[in-house]
Amino acid sequence: MSMEKQRTYALVGTGGCGKTSLAEMLLFQAGIINRLGAIEEGTAALDYEPEEIKRRGSIQPGFASFDWNDCHHNLIDIPGDANFSGDIDWLLAAADSAVVVVDAVDGVRPQMRRVWKSVKAAGLPVIAVVTKMDRERADFDGALNSLTQQLGVRPVVFYLPILENEQFVGLVDVFAGKALRFGENGATTEMPIPAELEDEAILLRDTSVENIASSDEDLMNSYLEEGTLTEEEIALGLRKGVVSGEIVPVLVASSVNNTGGRRLLNEINALMPSPADRPAVLGKDASELAADPEGPATCLVFRSMNDAFSGQVNMVRVLSGTISSDSTLKNMRTGEMERLGSLIYVNGKNQTPCKDVLGPGAIVGVAKLKSTRTGDTLGEEKSSFEAELPELPAQLISFALAPKQKGDEDKVFAAVQKLLDEDVTLKLSRDEETGDVLISGMGQLHIEISVEKARRRSKVDIELKAPKIPYRETVRGKVQVQGRHKKQSGGRGQFGDCWIEMEGLPRGAGYQFEDGIVGGVIPRQYIPAIDKGIQESAARGYLAGCPVVDFKVRVYDGSYHTVDSSEMAFKMAGSIAFKAAMAQLKTVLLEPVVQMTVTIPDEYMGDVIGDLSSRRGKVLGSDSQGGLTELKVYVPMSEVLRYAPDLRSMTGGQGTFTMEFDHYEEAPQPVVDKVVAAYEAAKAAE
Repeated sequence: MSMEKQRTYALVGTGGCGKTSLAEMLLFQAGIINRLGAIEEGTAALDYEPEEIKRRGSIQPGFASFDWNDCHHNLIDIPGDANFSGDIDWLLAAADSAVVVVDAVDGVRPQMRRVWKSVKAAGLPVIAVVTKMDRERADFDGALNSLTQQLGVRPVVFYLPILENEQFVGLVDVFAGKALRFGENGATTEMPIPAELEDEAILLRDTSVENIASSDEDLMNSYLEEGTLTEEEIALGLRKGVVSGEIVPVLVASSVNNTGGRRLLNEINALMPSPADRPAVLGKDASELAADPEGPATCLVFRSMNDAFSGQVNMVRVLSGTISSDSTLKNMRTGEMERLGSLIYVNGKNQTPCKDVLGPGAIVGVAKLKSTRTGDTLGEEKSSFEAELPELPAQLISFALAPKQKGDEDKVFAAVQKLLDEDVTLKLSRDEETGDVLISGMGQLHIEISVEKARRRSKVDIELKAPKIPYRETVRGKVQVQGRHKKQSGGRGQFGDCWIEMEGLPRGAGYQFEDGIVGGVIPRQYIPAIDKGIQESAARGYLAGCPVVDFKVRVYDGSYHTVDSSEMAFKMAGSIAFKAAMAQLKTVLLEPVVQMTVTIPDEYMGDVIGDLSSRRGKVLGSDSQGGLTELKVYVPMSEVLRYAPDLRSMTGGQGTFTMEFDHYEEAPQPVVDKVVAAYEAAKAAE
């Protein structure tokens, strides 16, 4: 099919707004599925993972390819829950346009601002669909107003819903000036426009024509001269305005009742851009690549999936040139050549072999690539073009992973590693200090469901625990103590004797060791052993098992035995001296403090600052711009381990944050008591 007949678009919206149900209706109308499934029953075509069926919502993007009239459609259903849409910017990079789905009951929810920001950043043309018109309390006017007020769109209303006894029974076609009643399978028959909607339909048409004229200078001149636009000018202005992003058509639908789907598909054909209408793709070296079927074959790998039968399936978008199952392309990241082999049309969990030659705009699955992963660019051997992708958001929360059975550490690591291959918003790391294997993601639910998926696929029991807080200990004061190790057990004994002076240092000074021995009272070769014994004991801690930092030790006296002294004996002496000093000095627990940057809509600033204060946070400053406030805050790490869901709840899903370790501060006594009690309980349980 020619490039001009390709339509590649993403369904976007907030969680629970009806995107997947809308996709279900489109697939049914296109003949891809023969029965209209339901999310509530766990039968939706694009929500097929057991975890999606269980929670009645999408946790990963869904894909579908189908023909409608004379166009080929490539659909990407992007999850609305912020836990599972961290890679939305990469998914939108594979689309030419977006269908924004708005719930007729709730309108544009606050969380939609985050999604809309990504759509605008990608520069995608938009059609809006007000769905769930079958629901009680459905309010088309309220949903329309929220589109303009919350998102600032310039709407062009195509259809008004007709309600009879609060039932969604038909549409008023605003531009055609006629009414349509729904029949079987989404079909319509003409009916008179209800009297109560006649004036509103006329007003909406006039307003829409004016909005269309405003999107183009020539059309505006014609509108001012004639007072209206011809049908041809309206059609031309509509597509031009949609492609340029100046106007947003608004349609209505009820996915459950299978109404409105055909009209949406028709408008996607008529108004949405083809790859030829879109700007060139930018490369990492600032080069550009146009969507040209005669150009060099180039593909973007924008998502990977794990399939029980095909293994890893990479979803690719053809950017330029053409590809087929015989194509061999170079991975620009690794330099390796990859034979595409089996191309797959993906429709939810169903896969169909693709025998076609595919050009720009096509989306297809590719199985069994050797070393290709999400974000890679595949191109011809002599090409150097590598697509520039938006930066992904930082992970917001971390948990420690542990196997239920000892010895299964490698199995756990391998199971989670497979998840990382398909979900780029997950991160796996190891805390070198605590030894914890950490999994980081976009929220607690994201991590819990990801681990649930790993358990199911790999048949390994995995436990999630809050990561250990890297507390530190330090000392105040100054003391002189002896460390003496003497042991005689027949034959050669062990003897090491040292006097040390130990004192606390300012925060961040680290550990300092000074050799103050004179006169050879301790031979030179034993001094490093004393240092090592002190450092090893300091690493094990004294008060709560946390490393001791910011202190100085000077060894200034001691004695030795010509036969029984050894490096091991003096290492023991150093350890004994350190413990004796700690017993006499004042021990202080230090807690890590992070610097957070919290970005929130202005209206939530009071609530968020109050919450941060309750977490012992110190606001360093704020900057407000464009309705958003950016707060810089110091907060103890222990207070914000699970901050993401709390911030999301406080701000209706609109708040975001980043954090990084900044410094250590002395912990208050209640925190000290809690940490020491936990340490002693853990020791008692060993």
